[in-house]
Amino acid sequence: MDNMVFSILLLIIGLGIGLVIAFVFSRLKEKNAQNKSDNIINQAKKEADKIKRDSILEQKEEIHKLKMAADKEIKEKKEELKNSEERLIQRENNMDKRDELYQKRESSLDEREEKLADRLNEIQNKNSEVEEIKKEQLELLQKIANFSKDKAKELIMERVKEDMSKEISTYIREQENEAKLVADKTAKELIVSSMQKYAADIAGEQTVTVVDLPNDEMKGRIIGREGRNIRTIEAITGVDLIIDDTPEAVVLSSFDPLRREIARVTLETLIKDGRIHPTRIEELYDKTCKEMKQKIIEYGNDALFEIGITKVDPALVEIIGKLHFRTSYGQNALRHSIEVAELSGLLAAEIGEDVQLAKRAGLLHDVGKAIDHEIEGSHVDIGVDLARKYHENDVVVNAIASHHGDVKATSVIASIVAIADAISASRPGARNDSLENYIQRLRQLEEVASDIDGVEKTFAVQAGREIRVIVKPDEVDDLGAHKIARDVKEKIEANMKYPGTIKVTVIRETRAQEEAK
Repeated sequence: MDNMVFSILLLIIGLGIGLVIAFVFSRLKEKNAQNKSDNIINQAKKEADKIKRDSILEQKEEIHKLKMAADKEIKEKKEELKNSEERLIQRENNMDKRDELYQKRESSLDEREEKLADRLNEIQNKNSEVEEIKKEQLELLQKIANFSKDKAKELIMERVKEDMSKEISTYIREQENEAKLVADKTAKELIVSSMQKYAADIAGEQTVTVVDLPNDEMKGRIIGREGRNIRTIEAITGVDLIIDDTPEAVVLSSFDPLRREIARVTLETLIKDGRIHPTRIEELYDKTCKEMKQKIIEYGNDALFEIGITKVDPALVEIIGKLHFRTSYGQNALRHSIEVAELSGLLAAEIGEDVQLAKRAGLLHDVGKAIDHEIEGSHVDIGVDLARKYHENDVVVNAIASHHGDVKATSVIASIVAIADAISASRPGARNDSLENYIQRLRQLEEVASDIDGVEKTFAVQAGREIRVIVKPDEVDDLGAHKIARDVKEKIEANMKYPGTIKVTVIRETRAQEEAK
């Protein structure tokens, strides 16, 4: 029993000692943690104080630098203002001196003007006196010679005309023969070489377009109730729709290729969509017009890319693209312009001219045709206005103005463009011509020389490319034949419109015939 009590006491004492020891260790550990915490806080405060001091120092240095830079800039501005002020003062002084000089010069000019006026009055008075003396002398001479001034002048002019006519014809003939020896060969070589280097497809434009239909029932839907659909299409597109007995087809007729193309795309879209009524027709027409504008710009850019031209105003590019939908005697205006540009570039390269400028002038020579149905005036005048509006080179402006001979060509490039235009328009298959116009042109060509003295007969040959004039040999000599050829050429150029060139051949033939019996 005593051992048990002793054991319990020892256990209690051990527990108490353990609790005391645990408490002591806990206090020591807490105190150690407190010390560490204090050390960390103190260290952090020291670091913060150091960072704060460094930041203050950096800010002070930055402020100092900014202040120095500002002082330097202020000093430079003051120097600059001072220099500007000095220059202004100097300029003002110069202007004062120049003003004084101008005033002196003005006064000197006034004096000279007064002297010139006095001198002019004296000269006019003397001229009047001389004219009176000449008149008196002339009247006295007419009385003595019994011959009037007008009659003497007429007699002298007739004699001079007779004497000079043969000399002029001889001189012209010699000069033409001499020029032809060199010019014909060189010109033919240049033109043939250029035509060989460039070849374009031949494609005739038509005035109608055929739209295929999936079935004949679609014709009724296109016509609509009481014809309202077809009337709407014709009204907004400006194109005639021809619906006849042709199976599964509708014909669009218009002389404006752009309207015809818009109408074709609109109608094909309506057929695919299936909803055909006036409101839908107007919606698709507006959409097609917007798409066609983008397509026109693409045509213009493609043309510029094809011939290698850059830096063209976007508005002018769109106008160039519209040439795709214009025709001249069935020839597509854009293809014709590209062809003229290529030929102009080749000809310019052959004779050492600016190739790019020649191509630019060739492309733009007919640009007025793109909008000649929108603006009054010839396509030449409209093209000149467009070229000036978009700041094209003066050479290009003159090439546009002179390619039909309305204005004199002031540069070699302008003449090259006119030649290239004639080549493009007159090549076989380039343009369509009706039989009536063709016969009328041949008849007019034969009548050109019929009223010239000494002409017996005229014949238009080679499809109107040549006119042969047969003269009376007893009334016209060899020199007179050359004069008639020149007169016929000038009358053709003045009175006729024709593509390419017309050769004039005057034939004088004398035959002596005997019969032996």
